[in-house]
Amino acid sequence: MRSLIVHNNRSGFGSDAIFEFERFLVRPGDECVLRVLDEGEAIEHALRDASSFDLVILSGGDGTVANALDALAGRDIPTCIFPSGTANLLFANLGNAMEPQAMAHACHELTCFRGDLGTMSWHTDGGSDHARGFALMAGMGFDAQLMRAALPNKRRMGEAAYFAAAFSNLHPTMLHFTIDCDGTVCERDGISCMVANNAMMQGEIEIVSDCRMDDGKLDVIVLEASEAAGLLRPIFAGVLDRTGKSIGRPHIEHFRGRRISVQSDSSMPMQIDGEVIEGCTHGFSAQVRPASTRLTIDHASPYHTSARLVRGTVDVHGGR
Repeated sequence: MRSLIVHNNRSGFGSDAIFEFERFLVRPGDECVLRVLDEGEAIEHALRDASSFDLVILSGGDGTVANALDALAGRDIPTCIFPSGTANLLFANLGNAMEPQAMAHACHELTCFRGDLGTMSWHTDGGSDHARGFALMAGMGFDAQLMRAALPNKRRMGEAAYFAAAFSNLHPTMLHFTIDCDGTVCERDGISCMVANNAMMQGEIEIVSDCRMDDGKLDVIVLEASEAAGLLRPIFAGVLDRTGKSIGRPHIEHFRGRRISVQSDSSMPMQIDGEVIEGCTHGFSAQVRPASTRLTIDHASPYHTSARLVRGTVDVHGGR
C-alpha cells in the first residue's frame, strides 16, 4: 500500500502520536510519504499528487482536516482522519477508536463510507464575495464570537478556552434571522444560526439528534436562548440525554435541508469549522455536497453498520 500523511505539527498540543501511527501503518513492501505542512503552505500544494496514493491520512486539527477534505472533495481517494488537534470533533463524529494501532489496522482494511461535505458562500460588509467548504459546522452570531474570544487561550487551555469565552459574554446580541430551507421560509430570533454536517460537540453530546454525514442534507440550528446562561439548559439536557432523542434540546430549534439561506438583521462575525472568518456579514448561503468524500472507519464507528463488500474492499454507501 502506498500512503501519504499530511501533518500539521502546529495543531493542538504538539502530540507525536502520528509517528506512532506511522510505525503501525507501514508494513513490508509498503511506501509511506510524510509531509509536514510549512507555515502558510496551502493544503492544496501538500495534496497535489494525492490521486497517486492508495490512501491519504490527514493529521491536524478540525480546521486543517476540513480544508484538506475540501481540497480532496470529489476525487474518490480513501482518506483517514488522524486526531492531532485540540478538540478533534470531526474525528469524534466519525466514532473511530482512538488507538493508533486500531486506526492503522482500519486503514489496511480500507473500510470506507462516502460522506457529505458542505459549501458556504457569503458577502462581507466590506463588499467582497467569498465561498468555502466545510466538514463540521459553520454559522454566524454567538458561536463565532465565542471562537474569536477563545483563540488567545486555545493552545494553553485547550477545550476549556471555549467555556471560559462563553461565560465572559453573558449577554450576547439577540438577532432576528430569516431562514430559507429548501424553499420554505421562516423567521426566528436567537443568538446564533448555524448549519451542521456533524453536530456532536465535546463530551459526545449531540447538539441535535440524527445529524449524520451520509444523509445528503445539512441541519440548520438556531440557538434561541437570550443569554449565555440560557445555554446551560441544553447542555444539562445533553449530559442526561447525549443523543437528544429522549428529552430534546431546550432553546434549540433545527431544520434539515439541502440548500439553506440565512439573513440577519445585524452584521455579525462568522465561523467555519471553528475558524473565525475575517470581517462581518449579514448572512450566508449553504448547500450540501452529497457523498463527496471517502473516509476510513473501523468497527466502532456508527457508519460501519451499512457496509457492503465491493471488489475486495468495503465501501459504505450513505443515504437514508
